[in-house]
Amino acid sequence: MTPYESAIVLAQALDGKKGSGIKVLKTEGLTTLADYFVICTATSSTQIRAMSDACEEAMEKHGEKVHHIEGHRGGTWLLLDFSSVVVHVFTDESRKFYDLERLWGDAEEVDLSQALKPD
Repeated sequence: MTPYESAIVLAQALDGKKGSGIKVLKTEGLTTLADYFVICTATSSTQIRAMSDACEEAMEKHGEKVHHIEGHRGGTWLLLDFSSVVVHVFTDESRKFYDLERLWGDAEEVDLSQALKPD
């Protein structure tokens, strides 16, 4: 599976758990951290955990495993590292605080209109 395909699968997994504000940023060429960042907002720590599980399950179906997971003990953010794709799930307040979209403002935003269900 290509990094792009992985990013789409992960965005769809987050969408399936009612994630909001889902964005995929193409960071390839801007950093060696990952080719894509998938960013999403959750309403609670419970939803963050459910999204994490959904991402892991979706990728395992394609033979990919998460390499590293980091999370804030307060349950306000979670990072899942799938090597070429990194997933960031935040509560609304944490997303505004970390503001990855501004931080990675040079990254190209991937059009998800065909990949995600309309609201």
